[in-house]
Amino acid sequence: MSNVPLVDLLAGHAEVAAEVEEGFARVLATGAFIKGPDVGAFEQEFAVFSGVAHCIGVANGTDALELMLRADEMPAGAGVLMPANTFVASAEAVVRAGGRPVFADVDDEYLLLDPAAAASAAGGSDVWGLLPVHLNGQLAPMAALAAAAEEHGLRLFEDAAQCQGATQVGRGAGSWGRAAGTSFYPGKNLGAYGDAGAVLTDDAGLDAAIRELGDHGSSRKYVHDRLGFNSRLDTLQAVVLRAKLRRLADWNTARRAAAARYDALLADVDGVRLPRTAPGNEHVWHLYAVRVPMRDAVLAELNAAGIGAGVHYPVPVHLQPAFLELGHAPGDFPVAERAASEILTLPLFPQITEEQQVRVAEALAKALRSVS
Repeated sequence: MSNVPLVDLLAGHAEVAAEVEEGFARVLATGAFIKGPDVGAFEQEFAVFSGVAHCIGVANGTDALELMLRADEMPAGAGVLMPANTFVASAEAVVRAGGRPVFADVDDEYLLLDPAAAASAAGGSDVWGLLPVHLNGQLAPMAALAAAAEEHGLRLFEDAAQCQGATQVGRGAGSWGRAAGTSFYPGKNLGAYGDAGAVLTDDAGLDAAIRELGDHGSSRKYVHDRLGFNSRLDTLQAVVLRAKLRRLADWNTARRAAAARYDALLADVDGVRLPRTAPGNEHVWHLYAVRVPMRDAVLAELNAAGIGAGVHYPVPVHLQPAFLELGHAPGDFPVAERAASEILTLPLFPQITEEQQVRVAEALAKALRSVS
């Protein structure tokens, strides 16, 4: 019996292979490897898809977050508030932009930034920005967080690396804050064939500033008005993203169907806490993450049975060695820390079959019985 991968990138490629091959041939024939026509076309198409005015393609998702903060002239040493349970890139980008991560806990139901915790942490005199993370395929509670940002005079941004196509009360990422950074890492709902990312914004000034910063601080060749760096979306990656974007809505629908199937298959399995969709959210299920006791033992059983389960993320950012200088200790953010020991990500991708999901569910039930 074949293994069930956590993500099947080859299945997605098979659906776009002919279109990508044609696009690559077009780029190779013209030599437009940097700033080729496909880059501008993708930026326009993804902006329309996302419901925002501007999309700026960049080299990766971490750069996207850094660039939007730099473009909005974040003061040196300024605090940027974010949830403790995120990928390290959220905090890394703040530090690279010259700021300081400020963490807050998440709610226990959806594991999204808790507005009450954020409002409490926002009172610090050095907190300048608020960076909610849209986790696993759904948006953080943006109306409440926007209200907290307004009350405390904070700049509101969004980490949208995991939510391409998701909405909240009909609004997508990038339409709530001043800008949103997203990632097109290959395993994302909209994934490139390497590293790539983008910034989404409705602000024309930020659009221009981000483009300039990501192109060596230049808006005209050999004229560098500010100190920038090199972070551009490659034309070949834009070809891939354009082909996949045409299928993204259907792929997200398939992800929702797969998540609903897991809900049914696992409803009566003792010890499994299923993920839930927050009110008002249209989830795109980048990840299907359950919570289980004795997670590491369960994960080992699943992997031994050929199930490509994983963990997102086993150590909260505030406890990572790279951020120990911030002075946090275990117990500072108890919900995020508890979840980090329980989270188990199950295989999910648009092409996953019912047979594969049944096998995953049966293997999970067996693993839980084995370790209990």
